[in-house]
Amino acid sequence: MPRLKPLKSACLASSALALLTAALPAHAAPAGYDKIDNIVVIYAENRSFDNLYGGFPGANGLANASADEVTQLDRDGKPLSELPPSWGGLTAKGVTPAVTEAQSAHLANAVFAIDDAKGFNQGLNVITRDLWHRFYQEQMQINGGKNDKFVAWADSGGLVMGHYDGSSLPMWKVAQKYVLADNFFQGAFGGSFINHFALVCACTPFYPDADKSPVKDMIASVEPDGVTLKVADNSPVSALAGGPKFVKDGAISPDFYAVNTMQPPYQPSNNKPAEGGDPAFADPKAATTLPPQHDITIGDLLSLKGISWAWYAGAWQTALDGKNATPVPNFQFHHQPFNYFAAYAPGTPARAEHLKDGGLEGAAFIKDIDDGKLPAVTFYKPQGNLNEHGGYADVSSGDQHLADVIAHLEKSPQWAHMLVVVTYDENGGFWDHVAPPKADRWGPGNRIPAIIVSPFAKMGTVDHSQYDTTSILRFVTTRYDLPVLQGLVARDNALRANSLPVMGDLTAALDLTH
Repeated sequence: MPRLKPLKSACLASSALALLTAALPAHAAPAGYDKIDNIVVIYAENRSFDNLYGGFPGANGLANASADEVTQLDRDGKPLSELPPSWGGLTAKGVTPAVTEAQSAHLANAVFAIDDAKGFNQGLNVITRDLWHRFYQEQMQINGGKNDKFVAWADSGGLVMGHYDGSSLPMWKVAQKYVLADNFFQGAFGGSFINHFALVCACTPFYPDADKSPVKDMIASVEPDGVTLKVADNSPVSALAGGPKFVKDGAISPDFYAVNTMQPPYQPSNNKPAEGGDPAFADPKAATTLPPQHDITIGDLLSLKGISWAWYAGAWQTALDGKNATPVPNFQFHHQPFNYFAAYAPGTPARAEHLKDGGLEGAAFIKDIDDGKLPAVTFYKPQGNLNEHGGYADVSSGDQHLADVIAHLEKSPQWAHMLVVVTYDENGGFWDHVAPPKADRWGPGNRIPAIIVSPFAKMGTVDHSQYDTTSILRFVTTRYDLPVLQGLVARDNALRANSLPVMGDLTAALDLTH
């Protein structure tokens, strides 16, 4: 996902944007695409496909995993004799009754059901501890496509191999009714931060002159292969002895790309304003504050074409008002990607028009659904306690919220010409048996669930087409005849170079002929 030449002003003037996009190729929409008038993207958190949908009938799930794909290797490349404990315990802090580290030990080197009544019996309503889901570690876990070092390069021990029986989830029923995509991958290696950028611009954020900035001590120490973190001398040799340690596991790559979580330069941000500074900004001298970004986003392209769009963030206004709290609503600052871009800085018309409050528990978003007032392209991010992220959210609460939103969309005045994509930003550190296709430096990463919901869906089917997060951008681009973001071109060129098919645009899940 390469970078375009950045704009120098804080506001993307349409004339300047037009010049920047003039060299980008455009797509003419094929027949049938115009049947879709509203595209709704719902972005949940941190679940691999096998973690929730590994038992879905007709899908490439756990029953299809070979012994080689399941068996996890230790750091020396030899099979582990057993899974290590879940370091620090299986459940999140404060969960009662807790599953301790000792109780999680001595599992066979295999997958296991977290909710097995004869095992840990931790249901979908129980919050587990968080797992590493970071840029370099994920590539080390994938191990060149073998997916056999998830345990070796995790901080959570054997928990990475855990999964659930998702058949009781409301969204499982939605997937049965519409289309479940079982070959859909997260757009980038790593966590939520970089994958939100993959969703809105197919680009990777950049920190200019990072080595001369407050972030200089957060530049990762990486081996010459560009993929592997340098292991510290005091790192445990075996995963059975503890989580790995690295020389420097930073947020910034050696060539200054921001690959792990950084904070937005504008409020709401986890970094407070500078003393005496603009209260709408985050302190630029804080090491974790990312400078404003200038890449072209899908929002910019839609605006240039006069297409309406918005990002609805659950609890956005609550966070702006300084009333965010844990565990509710637990707004996550790095889950609003447009808040990193200069074009949407505080005070800009674009911010006021496109960065909308989803309300507490999505109430404001749902009202616009019910009133038939959704823009042509809509993104919705649930608030923290409803996003399914391990460590601070359970699965069932978020899943029920997703199903409730779908129920409102199905009754919306705009439903007859709508496409809804429900997916997850990344795998959250959980193992999956399907190796991602080898493409460019940034991804794609691990396989994640995706459900395509529409009156035009090929009802009751499993779509095996190759997709990733950027497939959403591909459909938006083609539907509205937009210039093609450079990251999409680079991804497909990399796939072709590896003799692999290019990413689909979701239309294999649709019947646009009727």
